[in-house]
Amino acid sequence: MATSNGTFASKAEIQDYTKALEVLEKDYPTKDGLDVEALLDSDKHGALTYNDFLILPGYIGFPSSEVTLDTPVTKRISLKTPLLSSPMDTVTEHNMAIHMALLGGLGVIHHNCTPEAQAEMVRKVKRYENGFILDPVVISPKTTVAEAKELKSTWGFGGFPVTENGTLRSKLIGIVTSRDIQFHTSDADPVTEVMSTDLVTAPSGTTLAEANEVLRNSKKGKLPIIDKDGNLVSLLSRSDLRKNLHFPLASKLPDSKQLISAATIGTREADKERLRLLVEAGLDIVILDSSQGNSIYQIEMIKWTKQTFPNLEVIGGNVVTREQAANLIAHGVDGLRIGMGSGSACITQEVMAVGRPQALAVHRVASFAARFGVPCIADGGIQNVGHIVKGLAMGASTVMMGGLLAGTTESPGEYFVSGEGQLVKAYRGMGSIDAMEDKKSGKTNAGTARYFSEKDRVLVAQGVSGSVLDRGSVTKFIPYLVAGVEHSLQELGVRTVQELHDNVNNKTIRFELRSGSAQAEGNVHGLHSYDKKLYS
Repeated sequence: MATSNGTFASKAEIQDYTKALEVLEKDYPTKDGLDVEALLDSDKHGALTYNDFLILPGYIGFPSSEVTLDTPVTKRISLKTPLLSSPMDTVTEHNMAIHMALLGGLGVIHHNCTPEAQAEMVRKVKRYENGFILDPVVISPKTTVAEAKELKSTWGFGGFPVTENGTLRSKLIGIVTSRDIQFHTSDADPVTEVMSTDLVTAPSGTTLAEANEVLRNSKKGKLPIIDKDGNLVSLLSRSDLRKNLHFPLASKLPDSKQLISAATIGTREADKERLRLLVEAGLDIVILDSSQGNSIYQIEMIKWTKQTFPNLEVIGGNVVTREQAANLIAHGVDGLRIGMGSGSACITQEVMAVGRPQALAVHRVASFAARFGVPCIADGGIQNVGHIVKGLAMGASTVMMGGLLAGTTESPGEYFVSGEGQLVKAYRGMGSIDAMEDKKSGKTNAGTARYFSEKDRVLVAQGVSGSVLDRGSVTKFIPYLVAGVEHSLQELGVRTVQELHDNVNNKTIRFELRSGSAQAEGNVHGLHSYDKKLYS
């Protein structure tokens, strides 16, 4: 065995292995790795982001099933899962917000739309009942078979209720299924020629368990829920029921059956009326959406909102310095959003020469905000499970994801096949020219307000447009991310996010810098080919 001076010890010289812990404490008083402050000493290492370091493992003394991820997102609201979807128009509308909340996280609805449309999305989140579709795609008796086939291609399913007026809360007269239209030869025929009229329905007020029993006995794929006058009020799908039946982690306020809803607004005078509509629709958390949150506009909006809607939780941002954070904390924010230029579709750092590498930004702001009990969201730069854990280790209570969730089934937009034959979805930064322009009218929209560009003669992009690969449904992807975080915390020897924060602060958890070669070593290498399947 080699000794510390490079020679080999004799058997007699080797210390009793049972004293290994004593020797460690006596002869190696300096712990392996770096504490968080030494790691983030920018004078020595430069400012770091997530790929620049690793967390050293701890002692595993418990199964990963004992890890809990409960964490605050604001001063008064906590989540079971520390994951948020970004308020981007290619990431979060009501469908994503509903499913993120069901899975224990939070979906933040974008405001790149009319105030009425955004309020309706909030209303759909608050109205959602587990398993019931409150906004089904409804068609009219005049819809043709060809149009029904096109709808099937657009939405990915082929079961559509038919009502007298072609709208929800109109009298139900039939249902068109994929089987009805698949082999029908005359595409010009109205759907009334092929629809099923022998319907099994359930009355409004039916519970999920009761509806499940009706579906099971009927052997049908859809169960319309109707009011006493026969009007369609919602729909239950057998496939959705299997997917949505049990969500024990669902994000709900105490003693509430409704999902928590969150949405963004800008910081202009017109956004006050937008916020009134959102609050009327049931909004629980508002995020003031600015690329640079330390502004007179945001401070005035914080003060007005806290005075006008005292029960509404307000998250400010984005910030990357203690000075920015202090200004917003002093005016009463309930949470902070950290990140500037770190998102996958963001080019703020390149174009504007402002921002900060994300790991350093999160730690500096979160450690300061913690002194005032203000939770922080690490927004941007999240590419994998490891980045989520690093964001939490830097002091964030939650992390916000954009590009990582943009390719899921629940994100807005349609799938298309790329030039390489891969299934993808469109994705764009909110600072992209596409997001800042209304192509139909030529008018700028909410995207410009986020970057204080409404009156600019020339729009300067701070983001790009592109596409992301299909990731399937968040109902599978989010549980994979959660399981990964749980296993990671087990590797570190901590059971909770708070314990992770405590052990980073007391220097029990240690870190190591990562060279370019180390980063290459830590990824797949040396293989002729491989299939990187992350979960099943």
